[in-house]
Amino acid sequence: MSHRLRSLRLFVLCCAAAAIAAPVSAQQPAAPQGQAQPKPPTAAPPAAQAKPPAQAAQPAQPLKDPVVATVNGQPIRLSELEVAQQSLPQQYRSMPLQAVFPALLDRIIDSKLVVQEGKKNKVTDDPAFKKRMAFVEDQVLQDFWIQREIARQVTPEKLQKRYEERLKQMPAEEEVHARHILVSTEDEAKALIAELKKGAAFDKLAKEKSTDKASGAEGGDLGWFKKSDMVKEFADAAFNLKKDEMTETPVKTQFGYHVIKVEDRRKAPPPAFEEMADQLREEMAREAITAQLDQLRSGAKIEKFAMDGSKPEPAPAAKPAAPAAPAAKPPAAAPATPAPKQ
Repeated sequence: MSHRLRSLRLFVLCCAAAAIAAPVSAQQPAAPQGQAQPKPPTAAPPAAQAKPPAQAAQPAQPLKDPVVATVNGQPIRLSELEVAQQSLPQQYRSMPLQAVFPALLDRIIDSKLVVQEGKKNKVTDDPAFKKRMAFVEDQVLQDFWIQREIARQVTPEKLQKRYEERLKQMPAEEEVHARHILVSTEDEAKALIAELKKGAAFDKLAKEKSTDKASGAEGGDLGWFKKSDMVKEFADAAFNLKKDEMTETPVKTQFGYHVIKVEDRRKAPPPAFEEMADQLREEMAREAITAQLDQLRSGAKIEKFAMDGSKPEPAPAAKPAAPAAPAAKPPAAAPATPAPKQ
């Protein structure tokens, strides 16, 4: 078995046991859609009513959810492996089930053995077990409720409406489609500008001279960009040019000296629904659950206690502010003492 599958076996025992340890229903799975449900066996018909061999029933179709192993008589069905695979890391969830089938089945067998042994030893009667199970049940119930509320409130129609509202709040930004040639010195850039003014092809010089090899290979083409996409010096120069205009002097940035030519200008198209859908869905889900929790809190009687379980002392009522004392009058000036006569 490969190292990758051995790692998977170790991971599953720790992380997937909770999802797969519950006893499996021994009921027969539903027949595939369009196929009649199997009927319970009845007594064999009399020999006189038996059908000839030519009319014998066809072999039964493979079960949709077959038993893939048994552990002390307890069946493990294929559907359990499908559920368990969803608790694995993404790298294993995206793999075909048959690729992880042997390791996953072994881990489920180990899990069943542990569960059976735990029940035999009355682990379920342990108070600590019951407390933990109550906590796990609350967590599952909470997650289930949240997901159900999100599905109920964040509908495709509401998501589309939020997208349209958001577009109205997003003013269209201007974009330019430009080319550039990047060189190390100002003199090199000035020489290029002189050649371009004489009629040299911008894309040809970009391929030959530009130190920006990525755009240089495309004739200096930078595609469409917004002002915020570029460093300030470059953006200011590019957005000051009209269509088909070129910088008259080199533009210095931290990368060197640029010669810039604007091919076209436009208002940027709004982001597509697909680009914003995940962000909007998360935003709406958060709003929906927060609103539901606020509503639940408003209709509930909630008491909080100190860490030792005691009831906290009520906060002392604020004393009314004392009336402001009238401003003291300044003492009357003492009469001036007459100066002694000479």
